[in-house]
Amino acid sequence: MQVEAISPIARAAQAARLTLAARVRVSLLAIGALGLLAVAAWLQPAAAGVGTHTQLGIPVCTWITTLAIPCPSCGMTTAFALAADGRLIDSLRTQPLGFLLAIATAALVVVTGYAAVTGSQLVGVVAKSLQPAGWWLLGGALLLSWGYKILVFRGVI
Repeated sequence: MQVEAISPIARAAQAARLTLAARVRVSLLAIGALGLLAVAAWLQPAAAGVGTHTQLGIPVCTWITTLAIPCPSCGMTTAFALAADGRLIDSLRTQPLGFLLAIATAALVVVTGYAAVTGSQLVGVVAKSLQPAGWWLLGGALLLSWGYKILVFRGVI
């Protein structure tokens, strides 16, 4: 019987794999993200750029009806639906942050699916790189996107 020696690099690579429990968690994350994109693909994007969410039984945005301005998340469902339909430019024009989140969701499906199958710790590396600066970036993007949506809603852009 011949015993093969395992190189230190191969040993480190094996030790760096996700545990079975972690693979199950990232599998569930991949399934959830894929489900979100599937629902978005099923929706019919609203021509007005807002209101697609009403197809899910969610009421009309009260910000628009009472304040005559869109809320910070107005148009996100429409942007997701457009992106899921492959209409990326329309998605970006409708709600820039919604477009970015839809693309990030698709990337999440790929990364978590890869991690679930291979045991790669790429998910952890990506998650750690977003802390805490990622939250500040997301908040800034939300404010900029909301400002853009208000300008579009008012007909300025």
